[in-house]
Parts: sequence; C-alpha cells; structure tokens
Amino acid sequence: MPILNRAAEMQGEVAEWRRRLHRNPELNFDVFETASFVTGKLKEFGCDEVVTGLGKTGVVGIIRGRKGDGATVGLRADMDALPITEITGKPYASATPGKMHACGHDGHTAMLLGAAKYLAETRNFAGSVAVIFQPAEEGGGGGNEMVKDGMMERFAIDKVFGMHNMPGLPVGHFAIRPGPIMAATAEITIRIKGRGGHAAQPHVTIDPIVVGSHLVTALQAIASRNTDPIESLVVSITKFHAGDAYNVIPETAELAGTVRTLKQEVAQNAEKRIHAVCAGVAATFGAAIEVDYDANYPVTFNHADETVFAGDVAAGIAGDGNVRRDMPPLMGGEDFSYMLNARPGAFIFIGNGDSAGLHHPAYDFDDEAIAHGISYWVRLAETALAA
Repeated sequence: MPILNRAAEMQGEVAEWRRRLHRNPELNFDVFETASFVTGKLKEFGCDEVVTGLGKTGVVGIIRGRKGDGATVGLRADMDALPITEITGKPYASATPGKMHACGHDGHTAMLLGAAKYLAETRNFAGSVAVIFQPAEEGGGGGNEMVKDGMMERFAIDKVFGMHNMPGLPVGHFAIRPGPIMAATAEITIRIKGRGGHAAQPHVTIDPIVVGSHLVTALQAIASRNTDPIESLVVSITKFHAGDAYNVIPETAELAGTVRTLKQEVAQNAEKRIHAVCAGVAATFGAAIEVDYDANYPVTFNHADETVFAGDVAAGIAGDGNVRRDMPPLMGGEDFSYMLNARPGAFIFIGNGDSAGLHHPAYDFDDEAIAHGISYWVRLAETALAA
C-alpha cells in the first residue's frame, strides 16, 4: 500500500518539528533541549509511559495497543548532531556556530515523533511499541549506554528496528540487506618519539615527521597486501600533528585514524598488523612508537527474518521495485549495532534524494521523505503487532 494519508497530512507539522531541531543542534550526550522537546511531544501525544535519562539523556515512550497483552517492538531514532559549521544558507540553518545536523538525525527524530503521534491516536495493534530516542550516536556510543541501562529488559522489548536516511537514494525508496550492513569501527592513535634538533642538521636527529610519513604509507599495505581482497577493510590515517617552526625538527609526532571492517577476524588481523608495522618502522629509524588501538562500534548486523520482514513492510509502502534488498554494506559505523546485538531486528535506509553527502556542511534532510518514514514506522509496528 502507498504512504498513509494521515502521514501525508502530518508532513508539514512534522517538517516544522524537524526544522526546529535543525536550528538547535546539540552534540553527543548533551542533547538536553532535544530530549526535552521529544519528552514534551510524547506526553502531549498521550504515550502511556515516558521515561527519560536512559543512557544518560535518552528518552523512551511506551504506546500500548488496544489489546495491551503481547510483544513489544522497539523503534529507534538518534538525536545528536555533529561538530560542523553549516553552509546551507537555509532559513532554518543551525543557530549555533560549529554545530549542525549534518547526518539527518533531526529528520530521524521528527519522523519517529510523527509515527508516535499516529500510533498513540490509533492504537491499531496488540502489545506495545517502544519509541526510542537515543543520544550520542556520532561516536559516543549512546546506543550501548541505553542497552547497558537495561532498556531492553525494562520494557520487555522483543525486537528492535532502526532507520537512517541515504543521500543518493531517491525519496520514496528504501535499501536493506541481511547480515553486515555497516562496519565495525576502531580508533587508532600513534605516538612517535624521535630526537629533535636543528633543521639544518637532520643527520643528528631522528625525525618523527619522516618516521610518520613512512608509517602512513606502510599502513596502507595492511589492506592491499595483508588482507584477502574479497574482504572489506579500511585503514585511514586522518590526523598528523608534528612541529611548529620552520627550522626545528620536532621531538615528537602524533598520528590518528580509523579502521573499518565487516568481520571480526579481519579486525583482529588488522590490529595485529598495525602493531607489527609500527614496531618495524620504529626499529628501522631508531624511534619509539606507541600505539593505542580502541575497538569502538561492532558490526551492524541485520537478522535474517527481521530483514525480510522490514523489506516487505517497505515494499508495501514504496512498491517492490523501489526497495533494494541486496544493497552493498557501508563502511561507516553505527551504534544501533549494540541494540541489534541485544535483540533481533534490522536497520534500513530511506532515500534522501540528490542531497549533499552525510557529514558534509551543505547536507540537509529532505522533508519530502517524512511521510514515507512515518508510514514505514507505523506499518512496521502494526504488522509486527497485528491485533
């Protein structure tokens, strides 16, 4: 079936909520105004229970169906923004310099609020729906904190579903795949200690910039020469800090970056090889190198049955031809992975049209996607909890 008439009617109102959130971005766990706005709306809608402070600043609303007995399905949206200065020039652009909703979490939150309003009005299901509003997806692990706070057990959540917008995918389209859909992430910090000195006498120094330069090149061989080319691996050095004068070879340098994988064994080998490469380069140049390897988000892994179910729900809204069920996995990370580790479920992408890419200062969520997102959430809940 197509998008819900009620969802289409709500689009303007929900777009205003989205633009209000867009104007007032907040980072990490410090989403106090956003969480307050969400809490107020859920209470206004008549949710049976509204709980705040989960995972530090997360919010959960419980909506019970006309037949209260039954399973509980969790629907999750993320609330936090990014430390980026917006350049869209839109009338509702960020009012806070250095912060913006560059990943569409404002749209995710607004769509789930729209679905919560609809479900609280109709209650055409058995059991309960838990609408989950999570802080700190962008590196803080807010999803993990909500799970550790006992959210799944407290609300007896049986299955959990997530959704993210995708630039380049047409509005009204969806994309999903079973198994790994987004990568596990790790952060690496590499500290090099050489011997500083005058830039005119490099022969009496151990130049950490030269050491670091060789290291950046050598680390690329982990993906190209130490990993099966069929497998997916990214090793990217994204920071290189050293020195502050034209005529001084510094004593130290620091590099940092990210590792992305889709399989645990590939991640383990990458970590092992990073340590080995750093040790080898240190021995070659006589420098000392320390490595901190911090495994972060796990792989976002879609459960087989729930992926088929989510794809079928999306096809009922968009049509079979507008749902890609075999999308290639993405090497970005997503902390909905923690919720999928705790309960069966699936993560789906919804089209954002021809917009700037995620995490770009010109990105903006397309409000035309709102009715499609609301319809997906409502139909998923109603179908999963058929009365």
